[in-house]
Amino acid sequence: MKILVTGGAGYIGSHTVLELLNEGHDVIVVDNLCNSSVDSLERIKLITNRDYEFIKCDIRDEQSLNKVFDDGFIDAVIHFAGLKAVGESHINPYLYYSNNVSGTINLLNVMKNNDVNKMIFSSSATVYGEEADVPYKEEMKLGNPSSPYGSTKLMIEKILIDAAKANKNFKSVSLRYFNPIGAHKSGMIGEDPLGTPNNLLPFITQVAIGKRKELQIFGKDYPTVDGTCRRDYLHVVDLAKGHVCALNWLIDNKHFHGSEAFNLGTGCPLSVLEILRKFEDINQVKIPYKFVKERDGDLAEFWADVSKASNVLGWTAKKSIDQMLADAWLWQSENPNGYRN
Repeated sequence: MKILVTGGAGYIGSHTVLELLNEGHDVIVVDNLCNSSVDSLERIKLITNRDYEFIKCDIRDEQSLNKVFDDGFIDAVIHFAGLKAVGESHINPYLYYSNNVSGTINLLNVMKNNDVNKMIFSSSATVYGEEADVPYKEEMKLGNPSSPYGSTKLMIEKILIDAAKANKNFKSVSLRYFNPIGAHKSGMIGEDPLGTPNNLLPFITQVAIGKRKELQIFGKDYPTVDGTCRRDYLHVVDLAKGHVCALNWLIDNKHFHGSEAFNLGTGCPLSVLEILRKFEDINQVKIPYKFVKERDGDLAEFWADVSKASNVLGWTAKKSIDQMLADAWLWQSENPNGYRN
């Protein structure tokens, strides 16, 4: 099948493109490269020995997006394109609503006009909001997200539900994932943030490689086992495989109509300090750190109930935390400057 992957040059997108190619799909990638590198896709060619089509395109540009669809029939869309930094979304919420929400509406309109009716959406655990009990379960009432970033994800999920009500042929899956880390076992593709990392693992690995002096840990007085935030970390390759499972489910269930949501995580939360110490032990490096002020929008802890994904999609996370941390370090140590070597 021919699959369009928006944001396919990014961290999760590139790993998903790799898995799609390994499964035998034809892939078109569109990405505006605002926080990614086309080099990730070039390396995927070397890993898979398969080609793909890449088009530099912003999904808010309707004319360019229409041309992507005009050039060939597309069976389904996996939609990653969007900004994702919680902290930045508090500083510039308009940018997040424009890029994430308006961009998705534009994409859905173009899909409708070209009779493309299947979408896998890259959502987030943030849709459960600040007051949700843990573990998060899909049947919970969705809450009030703690950031504009989370609000954009919740809005898009609601838009997809309404899109299915308006068009009996449209169906979608929203994947609410937790905290992806790690990298492909080859060490050739991985997480390569521009500027200061917003996520824990690339910050740790950049300290380990000597690019940064010390790790900043945001807050030490949370009501957790050691005072630092606890998160549900999963390997990015497991997450990528989850997208393929969701796509297969959507394609195989020909009579399904509507929008479904699934959590993708491990269900096993770890604190920042636990991750830090495990990283040091596994990779035999020392990570200096200091505590700094808590960030706006950071919750003390959350993790997934993943039973629905297991029962319905047949998906479970396979890789251990040790493998996640070893693969993250392999990527960083072999690519000290990311894709800018």
